[in-house]
Amino acid sequence: MLDGIRVVDLSRFIAGPMCAMLLADFGADVVKVERQGGEDARHIARDEAGNSLYSNWYNRNKRAIELNLRDPRGIAVLETLVSEADVLVENFRPGTLDGMGLTADRLRELNPRLVVASLSGFGQDGPWRERAAFDSVIQAMTGLMSLTGTDDTGPLLAGAFVADHLAALYGTIGVLAALRSREATGEGQQVDVALFDALFSVLGLTVPTFTETGTRLPPIGRRDRFTAPSQVFGTRDGHVWLSAGSNALFASLAATVDDERLRAPEFSEPAMRVANRDALASVVEAWTSQLTTTEVCELLERSRIPYGPVATIDQVVTSDHVRHRELLVTMPHPTLGACAVPGITAKLSASPATLRRPPPALGEHTDEVLRVLCHLMPDEIEELKRDGVV
Repeated sequence: MLDGIRVVDLSRFIAGPMCAMLLADFGADVVKVERQGGEDARHIARDEAGNSLYSNWYNRNKRAIELNLRDPRGIAVLETLVSEADVLVENFRPGTLDGMGLTADRLRELNPRLVVASLSGFGQDGPWRERAAFDSVIQAMTGLMSLTGTDDTGPLLAGAFVADHLAALYGTIGVLAALRSREATGEGQQVDVALFDALFSVLGLTVPTFTETGTRLPPIGRRDRFTAPSQVFGTRDGHVWLSAGSNALFASLAATVDDERLRAPEFSEPAMRVANRDALASVVEAWTSQLTTTEVCELLERSRIPYGPVATIDQVVTSDHVRHRELLVTMPHPTLGACAVPGITAKLSASPATLRRPPPALGEHTDEVLRVLCHLMPDEIEELKRDGVV
């Protein structure tokens, strides 16, 4: 779908690299530009062989070049790449590109059709624009941490990088919209995505509950806020989530559990079940705790009640669903021989995304990029290597 679109990826860690990777999956030619020695993520979360799990997970379908951007000749190489690109992805602190001489005016001079995707902690403007941020910082400052855990545990960090991944998705959507706009105007633009904004956008009903009623919702713990029973229940050998908040679903659950206490008047309507959720949960868990997780799931499946065993990562990864949907794919790797990468999530029937390149080693395609995309001669490339520019 994006064949013919070239992307220069200056980003590191998660949000920017994932945004560029998604564009690559749909056919864009992505060149990952890293400082000498590699981006920060290449040096953390390493496996036993010293390979970065970050780099392998977020950089497939890209070519990689190692470039000294503190040398004017390195900046010249970057400007050559940008001048012929369609998209530039970066996730530096606001102002960093300006310090490299790549101001908005300079980028426009180099390439007026360029779409610049800038992903940052708090955006390109505003009172917090200068602040450094990681996913955990954003979880704290958006209020998400105050909504997790319980009153006893206090704020808890989500188990995945939710802000980073959401920002990557918004960045990809913004780039696609900007490219579509360029078809009409002939001009590029900046796509400004903040991790804070991305995570704030999915706080859901916790926000209007406060703005409309003045109520600050407490930590959610292991329950749904607005329906009951809808929570995690313990079994003999694990845990299961079930949701039976509507009258129809609750009637099915009552018939399945077959406990007379579930037919009490205080459980007869959704609002009453929420008001009496502790008593309700104790009845349901008295049932689930006598059965194995498999037995509970089989009974809920027959009753058509939404449920899910609380799975561990090893159980998810080896599940039939992940295998059938190809959510985890093995690709060749230049040093490992093979490595696991995420599969394609958005499956298009007519123009599907493809996996074409494994995650690149640091600077793996430097010669190729300089020769083919920057039009340098072999002696020029050797000079840059000799002088430590590439």
